[in-house]
Amino acid sequence: MKNVAILGAVLAAGISGQGMAGEAYVLDSSHSQVVFSYSHLGFSTTYGMFSGFEGQIDYDEANPAASSVSVTIPTASLITGWDARTAHFLTADFFTADMASEITFVSTGIEVTGENTALITGDLTINDITKSVVLDAVMNQSGMHPMAQKPWLGFNATTTLTRSDFDMGKFAPFVGDEVALNISIEAMQAE
Repeated sequence: MKNVAILGAVLAAGISGQGMAGEAYVLDSSHSQVVFSYSHLGFSTTYGMFSGFEGQIDYDEANPAASSVSVTIPTASLITGWDARTAHFLTADFFTADMASEITFVSTGIEVTGENTALITGDLTINDITKSVVLDAVMNQSGMHPMAQKPWLGFNATTTLTRSDFDMGKFAPFVGDEVALNISIEAMQAE
């Protein structure tokens, strides 16, 4: 139960930076990624990633439901593995990076579902469009980081988005409108 509460707090703090009661954790940008995948014409599954972003978790151990997560991702930090695809994704056909420079997630609620699991509901904003999403989250570990010698949290989460909901529906349905997200995040106790 403690790990689930920590997980909820980590995810809840991700985007907005709004603080609530509890212990503050900041994301370890070097070990936090959002990987997305979609069907390309039914021939392959194509992947992309965001990494190096920032966020905060305010974890209330006594009352995990009062915890929060907020995350801010620079849109231009997109990595696809092919420069031409990355450049296209940053245009108005998809992420409109010149006008919508950030992607954000701010938790609005946490439902503990098991000893190390939770459903984290939050507001996801892409292209200045905000939709409620639910992250199916698993707390991997909480404890003392062996090298940093400070409290640390780690979790994975998944969800599926419909890209046309965020004005990114170019080439749908041929290029898959459903996008699977796999999130892996570490956070360290704030100084």
